[in-house]
Amino acid sequence: MKPGRPRGMGASADSGVLTALRANALPLQREGPDYAPLLALIGDARFALLGEASHGTHEFYHERAEITKRLITDKGFTAVAVEADWPDAWRVNRYVRGMGDDPHARAALSGFKRFPSWMWRNTAVLDFVEWLRAHNRSLPAERQAGFYGIDLYSLFASIEAVLAYLDRIDPAAARRARQRYACFDHAGGNSQTYGYAAAWGIGKSCEDEVVAQLTELMRTGAALSMHGDSDELFYAQQNARLVMNAEEYYREMFRSRVSSWNLRDSHMVESLQALSAHLSRHGPAARMAVWAHNSHLGDASATEMGERGEWNVGQLMRERHSGDAVLVGFSTHHGMVTAASEWDGPALHQRVRPGLPGSYEALFHEVGLECFMLVLSGNRSLRSALREARLQRAIGVIYRPDTERQSHYFDTRLAEQFDAMIHIDKTRAVEPLDIGVHWSSPEAPETYPSGM
Repeated sequence: MKPGRPRGMGASADSGVLTALRANALPLQREGPDYAPLLALIGDARFALLGEASHGTHEFYHERAEITKRLITDKGFTAVAVEADWPDAWRVNRYVRGMGDDPHARAALSGFKRFPSWMWRNTAVLDFVEWLRAHNRSLPAERQAGFYGIDLYSLFASIEAVLAYLDRIDPAAARRARQRYACFDHAGGNSQTYGYAAAWGIGKSCEDEVVAQLTELMRTGAALSMHGDSDELFYAQQNARLVMNAEEYYREMFRSRVSSWNLRDSHMVESLQALSAHLSRHGPAARMAVWAHNSHLGDASATEMGERGEWNVGQLMRERHSGDAVLVGFSTHHGMVTAASEWDGPALHQRVRPGLPGSYEALFHEVGLECFMLVLSGNRSLRSALREARLQRAIGVIYRPDTERQSHYFDTRLAEQFDAMIHIDKTRAVEPLDIGVHWSSPEAPETYPSGM
C-alpha cells in the first residue's frame, strides 16, 4: 500500500464513500448510548475484541466498559482480558472477586507502577473495577466475572510470583526454580539489559532454564493442585509461561522489530486460550471481552502491518476461532489525549490534531455525527465503499504531533480490519489517578498566541 490518498480515490469517489457512510452510520447518544446493534452483531460469539485508537482517551475506556457491562449482564461473559501485565491484573482480579487485602479499587490498581501507569490507573478503569466487584458480590464463584492481563512485560515480577507460589506449596520445587531463574541475576532486574546481552552474546541466554521451569510446573500441576487453590496454580503456571515468552521477546527485540511484535501478540493469544481453557474446565465455554489497542485487535492482514510480515491478536483470533471472535475498533477526529512525548516521560495533557486529509478520521468527521457506529460485517454496500486502503491513526502511549504522519498513521482496509467501528468525533483525555503537574497543565489552545 502507498501512503496518502488510496489508489483510485478521487473527489467523486470520496463523495460516494461519504454517501454510503451517512446511509449506514448508526447514531449513538453520548449519554447512555444504545449498543443493541453491537450486541446483536456479537451474538453468541465467545470473544468480543474491543479496541482503542489511543491509550489515553477517556471515551474509549468508558465506552468499552459500558459495552463490557452489557456483555457481562446480558450475555454471561465472565472474563475481561486486557493489554496489561499478568501479575498486576491478577491483583485486580482478586479484588473484584472479593479476595485479597485491598480495601478499594484504587489500592487494587496500585500494582500498575510501570510506565505508562495511567493506562490502567485512571478514573474510567477505577469506576469499572468497582462496578465489577459490586456485580460479583452476590454471585457464586463460577458465575463471577474476572479481570486478567495478557501482556508479557512483567518478566521479573512473574519470576517472583512463581517463586512465591512454590515457597508456599513445595519448597523443594522452589529451590529448583531459584537455581534456574538465577540465570537472570546478571541483568540486575532489567529486562532490556538481559535481552541486549543475550541477543549479542554478551551474556548467557536463559532459554533452556525458563523452558525447563515451565515444563516442570505443568508436569507437576496435578500434584501441586492438591495442596492449594487451582486458580493460584493457574496463576503460577501462567507466570512461568510469561517468563518463557518474555525471555524470547526481549532477546528478539534487539534483532527484529517484526519478530518481537509477533512474539508479543502470539503470547497474548496464548494467554487468551489458556485462560479460556481454565475458565471452561467445569462448565460451558467461557466468553471473554478483550481490551487492547486497535493495532493489536484489528486484523493485521488488512493493514500495511501485514505487508511487512506482522500479525496480531485480531488476525490470529479470526484464524483460530472463525466466527467466534468479533473485532470492534474505535476512532476519533480531534480532542485531547493523555500521552507522553518520549518513553518513560511524564503523562502529558495533549491536544489531538484533526485527522489528516485522506484518513478515515477525516472522512468520519465529514459524516456530521458526534458519535456513531458502523456495522461492517455482512454489510455489502458499506464493505464495498470501504474496500480501498486509507490512512488510519494510532496513538499509543507516546504522541508526537510534530511528526504525526510518520509516527501515527498507517494504511488499512477498514472493511476487512474490523467487524464494527465506533467513531467519537471529539474526545477528552483519560484522567490518571496520579495527576502530576505536567498533566494538570494542558498545552495552550490552538489559537495561542493570537487568540483568533
